[in-house]
Parts: sequence; structure tokens; C-alpha cells
Amino acid sequence: MANIVIVDVHKTGTGFAAHIEDVPGVITTAKTPDKILPNMTEALEFHIEGMLEDGDTLPEFLKGEYELCLKMDIESLLEYYSGILTQSAISRLTGINAKQLNHYATGKSKPRAKQIRKIESGLHKLGSELMQIKL
Repeated sequence: MANIVIVDVHKTGTGFAAHIEDVPGVITTAKTPDKILPNMTEALEFHIEGMLEDGDTLPEFLKGEYELCLKMDIESLLEYYSGILTQSAISRLTGINAKQLNHYATGKSKPRAKQIRKIESGLHKLGSELMQIKL
């Protein structure tokens, strides 16, 4: 079973930035969120190669197989899925007003923890329902 490596993704003024908290020095940027994962994969592989060449000890979770998992802030998440799910659709999934979602997407306001859980729960429910579809 592969170890899960969390990649923190945040929206910036010019695109997106990501880092791995448990691996200092591994960061990447991209203009679009869909480029973050391939960029981070490359950055982490380069970092691991450098550590091995320098004789440094790899963290246990990077030994063997690992899988990168994106942890996005709300702005990044809403932008990432904007071409797939409209804010109206996310509103129906979460029960959060579409106008409020727009404020989150543009950074005009930050969601409280309860709102973040509602968004996460709504998207997980959708994912679970989609996994049940057989064609």
C-alpha cells in the first residue's frame, strides 16, 4: 500500500503554489491548478535524488511507493473545478449560497471551518455517488 503524501496547494496572485510540509524545501508553482501535481511529482523526485546523492536519510513515508494527495484551499479548489462544476452546482451539493461561494472563490471572504466541512462533505458525497455508477 502506497504512503499518502499531502501536497498543500494555495492560490497566489499569479497562479498557484504548493509545498509538502513534511519535506522542507520541496515547493512548486503553476499558472493553473492542474499543473501542480505533475510539477510537484517532478520536484519531489528531484529532491529525493538529491537527498540520495548527498547520503541524506529519506523520511520513512518516501521509502517505497507513495501517492501525492492535494490539499487545496477553498479558492484553489473552486477555481480548479470551475470548468467542471458551476458555483450553482456546488451550491446545490453543499447548501451554501452561490454568491457566498463566489466570495470564497475570489478571496473576498474566507469560509469558516463549518463551511469548509460542508463543501468537503458535498464534494465527497458527489464522488461517492459517481463511484456507484456502472456503465
